[in-house]
Amino acid sequence: MRKADRRDFIRTAAITGMGLGLTQSTSALGSAPDKKQHAPADVKVGIIGLDTSHSVAFTESLNDPAGRPGLTGFKIVAAYPHGSRDIESSSSRIPGYTESVKKWGVEIVDSIDKLIAKVEVVLLETNDGRLHLEQALPVLKAGKRLFIDKPIAASLADAIAIFAASKKYGTPVFSSSSLRYAAGMQDIAQGKRVGKITGVDSFSPSPLEKTHPDLFWYGIHGVEALFTVMGRGCTEVTRIHTENFDVVAGTWSGNRIGTFRGIRSGKDGYGGTAFGEDGITAMPAYSGYDPLLLQIVHFFRTGVPPVSAEETLEIFAFMEAADESKRNGGCPVKLESMFKKAQQKL
Repeated sequence: MRKADRRDFIRTAAITGMGLGLTQSTSALGSAPDKKQHAPADVKVGIIGLDTSHSVAFTESLNDPAGRPGLTGFKIVAAYPHGSRDIESSSSRIPGYTESVKKWGVEIVDSIDKLIAKVEVVLLETNDGRLHLEQALPVLKAGKRLFIDKPIAASLADAIAIFAASKKYGTPVFSSSSLRYAAGMQDIAQGKRVGKITGVDSFSPSPLEKTHPDLFWYGIHGVEALFTVMGRGCTEVTRIHTENFDVVAGTWSGNRIGTFRGIRSGKDGYGGTAFGEDGITAMPAYSGYDPLLLQIVHFFRTGVPPVSAEETLEIFAFMEAADESKRNGGCPVKLESMFKKAQQKL
């Protein structure tokens, strides 16, 4: 999508009151579709982007002839392979991953339009978040329920645009890291382990990719885990940055503090500590893709996103605020200012 086209689309959306999440109150976004609508049995699934291992993992799980619990009735039947164009670490994977999914009976097509014609729901797996708005729009316009893998976009402005399109076309969409559904994570978030959450320290690998804001590329995993347990309500962010590490501290409503530690040197991994009114507990590490895929399948069946647009937008405002804090030598940055800047970019 050309920048001018996107700008006109978003301005029209704003004028017509579609709700773009430009303040901390974004309740109009991500509204549930008509609950009378249900995805049919034996749903045909399409993939956009064969430049990530997620595409192969999802295909293996959904197309497994043994039928994995909770994942039956869905089959990936077609894929459009592209895909990152100028990120070599991603684009170089396309030939190999294309051959991998073909072994599971997946047809390779040469356009998104052809893919849409063959499937009922879509997994947007392209590693390059800069392409997600362009690739998501025809899917949403066609009314195909859509999961967008992390990052939902390469900017807060594009993330807002995707949810605006979802609202305009009445097609539900959501995005999530697999860490949100790591074993036990939801129990902690719901207060079943340590009571009401008072704070979180999360960590994950955080390699940088020059085409994306720093945390968007991989740090988003740890940031999503942070928000999974803390919930919405972050108002301000401060970042300490070195070549090898990042520490990003957020202030939440209720005088709570949550932190993310991004690791680029030494031993890395996924995890953290959750602090609650009744105890302290370790947060779970990565536990595979199937827990997330179960949520995606349920979403495809019901049309109800398991993660709200509001929370996803706040996560991306948090990460953009972290970059702004880095540029300003570690000064605190209000998330509200990130939403205002995104509005100006539109």
